[in-house]
Amino acid sequence: MFAGHMGVGLALGRAERRVNVGTFIAAALLLDMVLWVFVLLGWESVVLPADFARTHQPEFVFPYSHGLLAAIGWSAFAGATAFAFHGHLGPARMRVAALMAAAVFSHWLLDALVHRPEMPLAGAASAKVGVGLWQHMPMALAAESAIVVIGLYLFLTGCRLSWGKRAAFATLSLVVLAFTVIGMTMAPPPPSPHVMAASSLAVLVVVCALAGWLARPPGGPTR
Repeated sequence: MFAGHMGVGLALGRAERRVNVGTFIAAALLLDMVLWVFVLLGWESVVLPADFARTHQPEFVFPYSHGLLAAIGWSAFAGATAFAFHGHLGPARMRVAALMAAAVFSHWLLDALVHRPEMPLAGAASAKVGVGLWQHMPMALAAESAIVVIGLYLFLTGCRLSWGKRAAFATLSLVVLAFTVIGMTMAPPPPSPHVMAASSLAVLVVVCALAGWLARPPGGPTR
């Protein structure tokens, strides 16, 4: 899941307008960024099975990025970081910290919905969970599309961005959604897991950077 996580970040951006929504989107995608970095470092792994061209579903060993215990830890880290860097908001920084932690943990919840039972509760040898909605791809993509559309609507409603930047935000969101649909239905297998990791990490960074840049109104630091 890619676009769905962005949709959650957009929705949380509506909940706290004083924080750049790009930060919430980055938080919602954090576990995947950690995953691809760890794959490149050899700490986690992804396998492209023989039926990848048909299923478009790699197999993961990712206890440090996508285990339940790890996700709780990354969520706490994100919340603590947000609390430390938003002291200018006074008492409201606790709310920001909670929202940032929620953004990170939402990633695990959505992935548990779509992945097969491969998401460990703790270490690699622990029990694994996953509802496996990707086994019913049209339903999974419909749900992900709904999350994106709802998140985009919530964020754009009442925001202070110009119409041009609103249109650009909508375009970015729909491009990410199209990228997700193509990736889960017709994209050819990547040359190798490391190429997959590097290219995926680059795309995530670019999307977060673009969202953060687009969310900056003239004369203001956020939105």
